[in-house]
Amino acid sequence: MAKRRGRIIFGLVALALVGAVAYRLAHRTKPAHGSGATAIPVEVAKATRQNVPVYLDALGTVVAYHTVTVQPMITGPLTRILFTPGQFVKKGDLLAEIDPAPYRATLDQAEAKLAQDKASLTNAEMQARQYASLVKQNYTSKLQAATALATAAEDRALVKQDEASIETDRINLGYTRITAPISGRTGILQVNAGNIVSPSTTSGIVVINTLQPISVQFSLPQQDLPAIIAAMKRGKVDLLATEEGDPQTAKVLDHGTLAVLDNTVNANTGTLTLKGTFANPDLTLWPGAYVNVRTLVRTIDNAVTVPPVAVQQGPSGSFVFLVKPPAKKGGSFTVIDQKVTLGVQTARVVVVTSGLVPGDEVVTEGNSRLKGGSAIHIVTGSAGAP
Repeated sequence: MAKRRGRIIFGLVALALVGAVAYRLAHRTKPAHGSGATAIPVEVAKATRQNVPVYLDALGTVVAYHTVTVQPMITGPLTRILFTPGQFVKKGDLLAEIDPAPYRATLDQAEAKLAQDKASLTNAEMQARQYASLVKQNYTSKLQAATALATAAEDRALVKQDEASIETDRINLGYTRITAPISGRTGILQVNAGNIVSPSTTSGIVVINTLQPISVQFSLPQQDLPAIIAAMKRGKVDLLATEEGDPQTAKVLDHGTLAVLDNTVNANTGTLTLKGTFANPDLTLWPGAYVNVRTLVRTIDNAVTVPPVAVQQGPSGSFVFLVKPPAKKGGSFTVIDQKVTLGVQTARVVVVTSGLVPGDEVVTEGNSRLKGGSAIHIVTGSAGAP
């Protein structure tokens, strides 16, 4: 009796286990598209139509838009420095002063000399008029009259020379006030107050760089010349400056425009030299730094695109696994090898010039296990999947 009761209990437990397994199989989550015992799980994306920008990438060097070394124009002791190194200054701001006393004294001396020579000229002109009158009355010789005229002309020349000397002295006196020739940021101070400075001071007083706007110089292969010229003919050429690394995914530092295409190809390197201008509002670009420069040469309008991971390479060229719906209700989704012709390829998209239309679904993950005719089920939640 006990054995029979044990067999009954064991049978009931077995039936319960079988029922639980059957229930779980019946309520298993179904795939998004199709099902089947041999279906391969994949992720898909749809072919989309979009505008694709075409960039030429290069490594560039940031250079100041303008660079000026502030150089003394006269010799003398530097009495005052009126800026802080690293300070932004505007054109015309007073930066430093040279002792003006010797130059003011020289100007005073020149002005006194002018007054003296003007008095001599007045006297010489009066004598010349008198001798001219006496010659008409035959009271003096023509030689004396000519000598008086020559003396007046000589004094007149001395007055002009004095006026030129005064102008020179005024200019030199003005050079004792050293002002900023451009707007920009000052660098490290090269000469302290108290030193004797002169036009031959090699490093100058300070270097001023214009940082807003700022320039970036870069090179491209000469094979890109036709594309660059075509872009310039269409209008302004947009540039992107990005951090070092992969230019297609690196952080964008600033937007700019192409300013100069050099008029000569470098014969040693076979490259073109270009320079772009950037507003640099946040000072993300700094002279001497290296950045990636992306030159937008054209935009492909309404291009059919797919993710790069969808494209496979086979003996016959490029192809994708194109998703096909089941032939009958309840059947599995399958894939076929779809030959495609490719255009421009970037890190994010590949342009398909033939072989696909917008809305076609292509496999992006799991394609290594596929072949033409393979049954699939599409994993939901993948990029581009429905």
